[in-house]
Amino acid sequence: MTVLFELKAVDVCFGSTRALSACALQIHPGERVALVGSNGSGKSTLLRTLHGLVRPTVGTLQFDAAARQAMLFQHPYMLRASAQINVALGLWLKGVAWKDAKTQALRALERVGLLALAQRNAKALSGGQQQRLALARAWALRPDVLLLDEPTASLDPAAKREVEALMAEFAQAGMTLIFSSHNLGQVKRLASRVMYLEHGRLLADLPAHDFFNGPLPPEAEIFVKGEIV
Repeated sequence: MTVLFELKAVDVCFGSTRALSACALQIHPGERVALVGSNGSGKSTLLRTLHGLVRPTVGTLQFDAAARQAMLFQHPYMLRASAQINVALGLWLKGVAWKDAKTQALRALERVGLLALAQRNAKALSGGQQQRLALARAWALRPDVLLLDEPTASLDPAAKREVEALMAEFAQAGMTLIFSSHNLGQVKRLASRVMYLEHGRLLADLPAHDFFNGPLPPEAEIFVKGEIV
C-alpha cells in the first residue's frame, strides 16, 4: 500500500522543550486520522511536521512528494480583501493565470456554500464563514491530503456541523484527512483512525472503533473518560 507519510523515531525540540518524542507512524491514502490529546500533547506540532513546516530534530520524515497537501490552521489568516480574492490569490501563487484563478475561486466558494458572499470582505465574515472560506481556499488547490488543526474550535454548533459536513464530503471524494480535535463526538463521526498523544509521545494508534471500545493505555482511558489526574 502506498505510504503518504512515515515518521521514524522523530523528536521535535524547540529549545529545551521536546514537543514530539520518538514518534513513529505511517499514514496511507484515504485514511481519516484524528489526533487527540490534551493541550500541549504535540498534536499541532505533529501536523506541522507532516506538512513540512517543522523539521524533525531527530529521526526522519518520509513522504510521497507526488501527493498535493494543504493545511487549515485553527485561526486561518484572512487578507483584508474579498472572499473571492482570498481564494484566487492562492491559485495565482501556484501559477494559475489571474483571470482563471478568479473563476476557479468562485467555484470553490460555491462548493462550500459561500458564493453569495464572494465579494464580502473576508475579515467581516463570521468565524464559521471564515473557516469555510479557508476550506474553500484549500479545496481550490485540489489537495490529495488535507491537514486541519482544530477545524471547529470556538465555532457555534451550526457552524461546526457545516464544517464537519464539508470534511466528510471531501473524505468521501477520496481526500486523506488528518485533523486534531478535542471534540470526541466529532472524532467518532469523522475518523477512521485515532492517535492519542501525551507530552509529545504517541501512546495509542488504533482504528476508531477500537479506540472508543477499548482497551486503551491508562492515559488514553483517562482522557476518553474526561477525567483529570
